[in-house]
Amino acid sequence: MLIDILLFVVSLSVLVFASDRFIGAAESIGLSFGISPFIIGVTIVAFGTSLPELMTSIVSVYSGNSSIVIGNVIGSNITNILLVLGLTAFVGKEILLDMDVMDVDMPLLLVSSFFLVFVISDLHVSWFEACLFLVGLVLFLYNSIGGGHMENSEKVKASSLTYVILLIAAVFVFLGADFTIRYISNISRGLGIGEDVIALTFVALGTSLPEVMVSIAAARRGKHAIAVGNVLGSNIFNTYAVTGIPALLGNIIIPEDILYFSAPFMVVVTVIFAFMCMSKRISKWEGIMLLLLYAFFLAESFQRGAIG
Repeated sequence: MLIDILLFVVSLSVLVFASDRFIGAAESIGLSFGISPFIIGVTIVAFGTSLPELMTSIVSVYSGNSSIVIGNVIGSNITNILLVLGLTAFVGKEILLDMDVMDVDMPLLLVSSFFLVFVISDLHVSWFEACLFLVGLVLFLYNSIGGGHMENSEKVKASSLTYVILLIAAVFVFLGADFTIRYISNISRGLGIGEDVIALTFVALGTSLPEVMVSIAAARRGKHAIAVGNVLGSNIFNTYAVTGIPALLGNIIIPEDILYFSAPFMVVVTVIFAFMCMSKRISKWEGIMLLLLYAFFLAESFQRGAIG
C-alpha cells in the first residue's frame, strides 16, 4: 500500500510537471507564429492547465475506470474555487477585480455547472450530450477570442529544442496519466474507498496544481484578474472538454452518490464565487472561508466514500 501511494504521488507529479512543460513549449511555439498573447492565454494556457484532468479522464475511459471522470471534473471545479481562489486571496491579502466578469464569463460558468448537473442526473452522458459539451466549449473560446485584442504580436522564433520539449512533454503527460489511474485503483481497493472519491479529492487536488501555481504567482504580482480568470476559464474548460471528449470515446460510469453531495456542492460554491465577484473584491477573510469549506468538502467526501 505504501509503495502504491508513493508511486501514485510520483505519477501525479510527473503528470503535472510534464503538463507545465507542455504549456511553456506550446506558448513559445504560438508566439513564433505571431499569435497574440491574449489568444494564447484563452486557448493554449486554458487547455494546458486542464490537461492533467483531460488526460486522466481519457485514460480512465480506455482502462475501464471511467467512474473517476465525473468525479475528476466536479472535484477539480470545487478545488479550483475553494482551494485555488482561497489560497490566492489568503496569500495576496485580497483579490481586486479590474474587469467585469459578471457580464459574460460568470454567467457562462454558472450555466456550465447547472448544465453538467442536469446532464448527469440520469447517470448517463449520451453522445448527443457530449457533442453539446463540445459546442459549449467552442462558444466559450469564440467569445473569449472575440472579446480580446486580435492584433498579432511580434514573432519570436522558437528553437528546435522547443518542439522536442513539446513532444517529450506530451509523451510524459500520457504516461503520467496512465500510471496515475493504475495506482488510483490499487489505493482505492487497499483503503476501501471508492475510486470516485479518490478522483474527487486526491486526483482533483493534484491536477489542480497548475491552477494553484498560476493563480498564486499572479496574485503576488498584483495581477488579480488573471487569478480569477484562471479559475473561471479552467472550470469552464473542465466541464465542457473533460466531460465531453471522454464521453465521445466511451461510456462514462457515473456513481450515484455524486448526485447527493458533490454535484450540488459544486453548484453551491460556484454561486458563492459569483456573489463574491459582484463586489469586485475578494477579501482575505473570504479566502479563509473558502479554505474552510474545502476542508469540509474533503472530510464529507471521505465520510461518504468509505466502502470498507
